[in-house]
Amino acid sequence: QVQLMESGGGLVQPGGSLSLSCAAPESITDFNVMSWHRQAPGKERELAASITSDNYRRYADSVSGRFTISREYAKNTVYLQMNSLKPGDTGVYYCNIRTSTGLDAWGRGTQVTVSS
Repeated sequence: QVQLMESGGGLVQPGGSLSLSCAAPESITDFNVMSWHRQAPGKERELAASITSDNYRRYADSVSGRFTISREYAKNTVYLQMNSLKPGDTGVYYCNIRTSTGLDAWGRGTQVTVSS
């Protein structure tokens, strides 16, 4: 079973910033899509941002202009820079990777809380 290592969550005041990271095992090299999803309390999990193997980025309307997804090939890592955070961004953030060979792996999630 593939294990993704997420880090970077925490408590931040409204208007603040956080950066999340997610590292995949070095053995995985055929990424199609790396993405971040989030789940707010009492709501369904939703896509926040994704990046493809050719660097096409996609963002949810609610985070566009505030969040930036990026990837570092040498470290098999995907990042999510979150700026101008709002209380509505509170939730558990999950990393996901999909590969050309059909692997679909999830991280365990990291809590992000935006509160004064």
